[in-house]
Amino acid sequence: MKHKETGIMKNGYYGFSWTTLLFGAFPALFRQDFLTFFGFFALCVVLAICTYGMGLFAISVVWAFMYNKYYTRKLIEKGYVFCDTPQNNAIAMARLGISDSV
Repeated sequence: MKHKETGIMKNGYYGFSWTTLLFGAFPALFRQDFLTFFGFFALCVVLAICTYGMGLFAISVVWAFMYNKYYTRKLIEKGYVFCDTPQNNAIAMARLGISDSV
């Protein structure tokens, strides 16, 4: 994905996030998504304490299904646009559930 004004390139993702499942909040940190990192990390700590670790697994699985779509939609809100081939862009937009007029 490419920012319309600055030209900065970032990868957009969709689908299940294995890195989020295995490493929790840290993929958000590595993608410089700091607010999501701190929010999810705090939620995981609180949930792990309250449920003796059992809730941590459940929230990690749920978040692994949601994070890539969330991250890519946030990039679009910040002004990033798809810059791959038209076929790959169409597949990504369909998987993200967004229209072509974004």
